[in-house]
Amino acid sequence: MISMTIFALFLLAGCGAPTVYTPTLPGTPCGLPPIVIPTPLAITPGPAELDPSTGLHVTGKAQVIELDSYRLDITGLVERPLSLTYNDLRCLPKIEVQTTIVCKGNFDDTAVWAGVALKAVLGLAEVKPEATEILLFGADGYVINVDIEHALSGKSFLAYELHGEPVPILHGFPVRAAFPGQPGFYWVKWLVKIEVK
Repeated sequence: MISMTIFALFLLAGCGAPTVYTPTLPGTPCGLPPIVIPTPLAITPGPAELDPSTGLHVTGKAQVIELDSYRLDITGLVERPLSLTYNDLRCLPKIEVQTTIVCKGNFDDTAVWAGVALKAVLGLAEVKPEATEILLFGADGYVINVDIEHALSGKSFLAYELHGEPVPILHGFPVRAAFPGQPGFYWVKWLVKIEVK
């Protein structure tokens, strides 16, 4: 796996303009194997019902996102706006956490999620000192704000795996926000943009 420094230099080449890198398949630029893209369930459970394929409860309306065109844009109060592919995220240092999503009054779901620390991604973008929060945008139109302390805590991450496999479409594929210890409404699914404010 390439080092964070080399990857950062690779991403940020181009005079500070937003960087879009499209890897050459099969595999990824850092040698990870290609993934099997999840497919939608034949029958979608209703809101707060249990998804039998994962044992997790359902929230939101599933969005089908084409992986080839997927980008996570980092904008706002940053020195270097970014536009990251799924594989760009996979090539950053990976963390894995067993944690519980709490939807108060409805359900608690415990699972093993993996992805890249939000702090690492925001570090590549170089958040400006005056930033106080981030806005997270889902492809379904859902938006939530998170204070900068939580965003940079090192505990928050961008999840692209559930139990060692790509996050299912119903639960946020290709990427969802993960905030261990915070309420479930922070766990934005189908994440497409982070705006630093």
